[in-house]
Amino acid sequence: MNAKLPLLKYSILSLVILLAVCAPLFSANRYVHHLLIMACIWGIAATALNLIMGFAGQVNLAHGAFFGIGAYTSGLLMLKLGLNFWLAMPLACLTAAFCGLLIGMPSLRTKGAYFAICTLCFNVIVTMIIDRWDTLTEGQRGLMGIPSPADIPLPFGWTLHFGSSMLANYYLLLAMLLGTVWVTHRIVGSLSGRTFRAVRGNEELAASIGINPFRTKLTAFVSSTFFAGLAGSLYASYIGFLSPEISDFHITFEVLIQVMFGGIGTLVGPILGAIVLPVISETLHALAAYRMVAYGFMLILVIIFLPSGVVGGLKLYWSKRTGTQ
Repeated sequence: MNAKLPLLKYSILSLVILLAVCAPLFSANRYVHHLLIMACIWGIAATALNLIMGFAGQVNLAHGAFFGIGAYTSGLLMLKLGLNFWLAMPLACLTAAFCGLLIGMPSLRTKGAYFAICTLCFNVIVTMIIDRWDTLTEGQRGLMGIPSPADIPLPFGWTLHFGSSMLANYYLLLAMLLGTVWVTHRIVGSLSGRTFRAVRGNEELAASIGINPFRTKLTAFVSSTFFAGLAGSLYASYIGFLSPEISDFHITFEVLIQVMFGGIGTLVGPILGAIVLPVISETLHALAAYRMVAYGFMLILVIIFLPSGVVGGLKLYWSKRTGTQ
């Protein structure tokens, strides 16, 4: 049975990727395509938060700030400097990672709730700067007219138009999501990933065997902010408009809930949360004022009965059923 597990795992993975590729072909509804695109963006953001929180054990409450930094950096580079999206996007990711380095160096020297409070304060500061710096960010007016990714020429005279095709945008976002998950998988499975989990388990014990806890946490934090910046840059180019609310701490908590719902510390869980929760939220619109009550009640039930999330609960059930770990 154990020998068949890798084959089963890769078969399920291949099926999921095939379904993701074919998903927009099942419906011509543009709203469905929009939900799929947003699921990819939030999937990248949730995967990024899971890297620092699920594998390194650090509660980062500034994730929305780094999402906003990536979005505004990308938007400003394209609007103010006229850069191409394919140049603005990596620069936005590096800017978010650099800000993560600057904030992580002092804040990661604290532990537990103190680190969470430091990052939450940084999130509030970033939102205020974006809101008040009118000459750069346009403040409450927001950044408008952010261009879509430049067209990509294909063989036989074909061209991939991102500005007019939601399908092209979806496959771009899906490729970015799969790339993010693949890189995260490689990080988690590497020696660095093992040091992440060692520090999450017990910092003192990890230090006693030669692991530098501060350096390990900083590496995880900067990697997480890089991918948060990627999600923000993709969001800015797809939506075409940014306001200060996109960096608000509400974004942090929305992504945090997606990670907890799907399964913190798992690779698939955050993506599941990023797909399911927005769809449920939209479905409950018919309940009007009671929508958030029903949404919150459902989340409470998941946290109480599935503390490790949906994927974590399924893994626990499978291990008990098969007698494997």
